[in-house]
Amino acid sequence: MVTPAKVEFEAIRRGKVYEEVARQIQNHIFENLQPGDVLPPERELAQKFGVSRSSVRDAIRCLELIGLLEPQQGRGTVVCEPSAEAVVGPLTAVIMQKRKLVKELLDVRKIVEPPLARRAALHVTDSLIGELEQLLERQSVKARKGELAIEEDNEFHYRIARAADNAVLLQIVDVLMDTLQETREKSLQTGDRPQKSLAGHRRILSALARRDPAASERAMRHHLEEIEAIVLQKL
Repeated sequence: MVTPAKVEFEAIRRGKVYEEVARQIQNHIFENLQPGDVLPPERELAQKFGVSRSSVRDAIRCLELIGLLEPQQGRGTVVCEPSAEAVVGPLTAVIMQKRKLVKELLDVRKIVEPPLARRAALHVTDSLIGELEQLLERQSVKARKGELAIEEDNEFHYRIARAADNAVLLQIVDVLMDTLQETREKSLQTGDRPQKSLAGHRRILSALARRDPAASERAMRHHLEEIEAIVLQKL
């Protein structure tokens, strides 16, 4: 006789209860079980989750429909070899969730950074212009060598935010850069992204050097929109 697999689950909050039950069971199957393993009885699962047996039954039925579980006479609910649908479905959901988050973070950048560039144009000094020129020269050298220039990219945007002379917005930009670090690193390794990033920075710097607030804002917005299109293509 096959002994049901021992499993630990979290209590379920109210709402579409069976969906959350199905999600936890599915994750447990992918992480801990093998085809042929048997789930605990419905009564036991209901007690572990703190839900009704009907919620557990509905969750199991959902997983049966995608071929992840199978009821077998005399054995119980048995784990099957994962189908393409069972694997791709959750993976697609994760990808879409990540894409939505990245899109929202990029939207925040477009809300925050163009006005900061406008404000920076009113406060920019010759010293800062020189520092930004040096950053872009280092970025250019790395781009020609095929190296990532993520530090120079971060510093360029950070110094413009600092020139805007608002400590709260500076912290917001800093957090955005950190949160998007992985995504930006990956996008910098693809196609002509390094060259487009450098060209966008040069347009911004040119507008700042002219002390032109409107042009600085436009250049920053265009740069962020261009980079957003590249980033989202890679997600």
